[in-house]
Amino acid sequence: MEQIKLIAFDAEDLAVISAHVQNASLKVQDMAYMPGQKRFAAVASRLDWTCLIEDTGRSGQTRFLSALRLDRVLGAKLMGIDLSRKDETLTLLAMQFTAKSAGDPEGFITLFFADGGAVRLHVECVEVELRDLEHLPDQPDAAKAKPSTVAGSG
Repeated sequence: MEQIKLIAFDAEDLAVISAHVQNASLKVQDMAYMPGQKRFAAVASRLDWTCLIEDTGRSGQTRFLSALRLDRVLGAKLMGIDLSRKDETLTLLAMQFTAKSAGDPEGFITLFFADGGAVRLHVECVEVELRDLEHLPDQPDAAKAKPSTVAGSG
């Protein structure tokens, strides 16, 4: 149940962060694109999959309030997400980097959400940080679910 701090500088690193944020929940109002700073940031309730995998015998789930920061962002597009519904809860399924061309550090990082929503970020390169801020109280056992999958993601 240790807090994590992970940094990604390529697609492989991003896949590790993606695994840690799988099924994280956040509200629309907890995401922000700051073009002047070339940054996208979000705060989410992240499930500690390590705790479940290690079968610690604890009832409920261990969650952390976590900050997700993406730097060197040139643009952002939303698909299937209504910014006016600020209190809507989203479930983050995966994050994926697609290079603009083979071997190019510039490309797109897409955050895939349940129900088909997505955030597509045009980035100069991969520069992502995931940092746990605090441990959240355990959730009920009813929420014990295995990770969801996204079609086409590995």
